[in-house]
Amino acid sequence: MCGRYSVYEFAEIETRYGITGPTIMAEENYNVSPGHFMPVIIQEDDKKKFVSMKWGLVPGWAKDTKIGYKLINARSESVFEKPMWKGLAKHTRCLVPASGFYEWKVDEIGEKQPYFIHHKKYPHFTFAGLFSEWKDVEGHPLYTFTIITTEANKEMRQVHDRMPVILEREDEDKWLNPKLSEEEIQSMLRPSADGTLALYPVSKDVNKPSNNNPSLLEQIDIK
Repeated sequence: MCGRYSVYEFAEIETRYGITGPTIMAEENYNVSPGHFMPVIIQEDDKKKFVSMKWGLVPGWAKDTKIGYKLINARSESVFEKPMWKGLAKHTRCLVPASGFYEWKVDEIGEKQPYFIHHKKYPHFTFAGLFSEWKDVEGHPLYTFTIITTEANKEMRQVHDRMPVILEREDEDKWLNPKLSEEEIQSMLRPSADGTLALYPVSKDVNKPSNNNPSLLEQIDIK
């Protein structure tokens, strides 16, 4: 799964995705948690743009926005099987910029040790995301997103059996193409190639969402 991630150095991210227009109005976030509003990228009128969305997808039919906290991830194996995901997978895909993410390894006695995972080659990478528009009784919209997950690659299997789908750089623009077939979409929903990610243990301070500073990324020694 993917329950926490980090995004920083936004100026470089804007250059990385080649988006012109308004700059990202967001602060460095070293501990992105469900419910946070974060910049994601959508395609509109054949152009990419940043939109601030809340992490935790709220379907258009939902009566309570709290459902979003249960829908922070969508499994790649079922995005075209479950009615809730199928329409979104076909029509409202987004790019979720990230600098790294966290996962917890459970030891023999049930203790959970957080690890920070990042790309070996790129300082920023992209999760495959889906988004939805929900409106309240007065018609005010709320845009939310979810991150698609898949089975773990070799590195991730050290800590967990799932991982977020990290798009290949050459697939990022393609992911936003509204004319993609189901087969083309499915072909991108795969684990990262073995050897592309690095991970190391970090402080359990990351367990608390209110902790949000660069020290969360520092490697620690564990016994």
